[in-house]
Amino acid sequence: MSNELASVFLKKGQERRLNQGHLWVYSNEIDTQKTSLKSFTAGEQVVILSSQGKPLGIAYINPHSLICARIISRKMNILLDRSLFVHRIKIALSLRERLFAKPFYRLIFGESDLLPGVVVDRFNDTLVVQLTTAGMEQQRQALIEALEKVLKPSIILLRNDVKIRQLEGLEQYNEVVLGNLPSLTEVEENGTRFQVDLQKGQKTGWFYDHRMNRARVQTYAKDKRVLDLFSYVGAWGLEAAAAGASEVFCVDASEQALDWLDSSAEMNGFNHITSIQGNVFDVLKHLRSEREKFDIVIVDPPAFIKRKKDFKEGMNAYRRVNQMAMQLCTRDALLVTASCSHHMPAETLVQQIQGAGRHLDRFVQILEQGHQSPDHPIHPALPETAYIKSFISRVTPV
Repeated sequence: MSNELASVFLKKGQERRLNQGHLWVYSNEIDTQKTSLKSFTAGEQVVILSSQGKPLGIAYINPHSLICARIISRKMNILLDRSLFVHRIKIALSLRERLFAKPFYRLIFGESDLLPGVVVDRFNDTLVVQLTTAGMEQQRQALIEALEKVLKPSIILLRNDVKIRQLEGLEQYNEVVLGNLPSLTEVEENGTRFQVDLQKGQKTGWFYDHRMNRARVQTYAKDKRVLDLFSYVGAWGLEAAAAGASEVFCVDASEQALDWLDSSAEMNGFNHITSIQGNVFDVLKHLRSEREKFDIVIVDPPAFIKRKKDFKEGMNAYRRVNQMAMQLCTRDALLVTASCSHHMPAETLVQQIQGAGRHLDRFVQILEQGHQSPDHPIHPALPETAYIKSFISRVTPV
C-alpha cells in the first residue's frame, strides 16, 4: 500500500531520532536534493525514508510547516484512515475506562495516543475535538465517523479555533457537527459538578490535566481558608470547597468564567464561595492591603512562557506571583504552585518558589510534586508531551 505514496528522503544521520521513537520530522532534516517539498500538498500521506532508502514509517506532511511531517505508523501497509482511527481510539478508550469510573476525561492526547494533531475531551456523551494539523484536518470526516462508531456520542463539537492552526496554514472555526449542544454542559471531577460552556470556554472548555493534583489538594482543604488564583471556572477552588474548605475565594480576569463558576457553586450548594474579577496581580495587592490571610493559596496561571524567547520574562512572572501569594499566607500555610509551560523545567520552578521564600524570609518545604493526569500520558520520546508541573509546599516563618 505504501508503494502508492510519494517518498520523503532524510539527510544522512537524521533518522536517529525517529529510530528512538520520536514522531516528528523537521523541514531542515529533509534531503531537498532528493525530495522536492514543493511537490506535496499539505496533509498528504508519504513514506519517510532514511538517506539509504530504508523505510522508517508512514507520515503526513505539510511542506509549509517547521514540523514538516508526523509519523502515524511504523508499518508500511497501514495508512491513516477510518480503520486506524477506530483501532487507536479503542486502545485510548481502554486506558481511560481503566482509570476513571465515569466518562469525563481526555480521550485522545495527540502524539501520546499515536494520533498527532488530535485532541479529544469527553464530557459524558459529548465530545470536543481539536485538530491542529493539516494532516488531521484532511482526515476530519474519517475521525468523526470513527468516534461515532466507537463511542456513539450524542454531540460532537469541533473547537478548531486555536491559533496554533495558523502555523499549518489552517483557518480557525468552531462547529457542532453532531447533535444539539446546550449552552452549558455538566462536568464531573473529584466529586464536584461544574457547568461549563464548551463552545465559548478556553481551549476545549475544561482542563482535565490537573485532575490528580486537585484531588491531592482536597486532602488538605478541610476547614481551611482557600485562595484560588487564575481560577477560570473554579476547578481548584470548588473542589476544595467540596472537600470541606471553610471559605473559598476565586480570582480571574474573565467575568464570563466567574459567571460559570458562580453557577457551578450554586449547583453544588456552596454558599461560602467569593469570586473576584480582576487582574490577579492587582487583586493580590488589594488583598494584601486589606491584610487578608489564607491557609491555602493556589497559583495556577496560564503559560507565562509560550516560546523559548519568553523564558526570562516568564520566569520572573512565576517568581513574582508566587512571592505575592506567599505574602497572603498564614504563619503555617500551603502554597500550591503550578505551571503549564513546557519551557519551564520543574527544577527552575522550584528555584522560583525557593527564591520567593528567601526574599520574604519564609521557610519553604515541598511536600508533594504533581504531574499531569494519566489521561494526558507522556510519550517518552517526546518531552513536549510532558508539560504540567505542580508543587504543594508548606510555608512557615524561618
